[in-house]
Amino acid sequence: MRLTADTNILVRAVLNDDPVQGAMAAQLLREAEIIAIPLPCLCEFVWVLRRVYGLDRTYIGTALQALLAAGNVVVNRSAVDAGLAVHTAGGDFADGIIAFEGRWLGGETFVSFDRKAVALLDTLGHEARVPAAD
Repeated sequence: MRLTADTNILVRAVLNDDPVQGAMAAQLLREAEIIAIPLPCLCEFVWVLRRVYGLDRTYIGTALQALLAAGNVVVNRSAVDAGLAVHTAGGDFADGIIAFEGRWLGGETFVSFDRKAVALLDTLGHEARVPAAD
């Protein structure tokens, strides 16, 4: 089977917080020929692990790396690597994804009111700025 995994499938397989659903999710992922994981799903996955379950950055990074190491997982690897770089540096995974996709779509500068995200992306070599009042 070639499937697209929703966030709840990934969360159940990784955390096994619901034994019945966790076993079903793990089996689906193991048996799939291809697991397509869209970028919004990975952003949601990281957010759920951090905000809902309170897991630390290291655990989340390890979970992402394990997921990406599975031979049947298909993702936009360049975008995910950009998200992981920001995540590893202490920022939000989604900000790395957003900055990457923005550049891919033709945007030259990441703009946000989130000063931490702007500073972090700037240190990682991205053009980034906080809007200034006129």
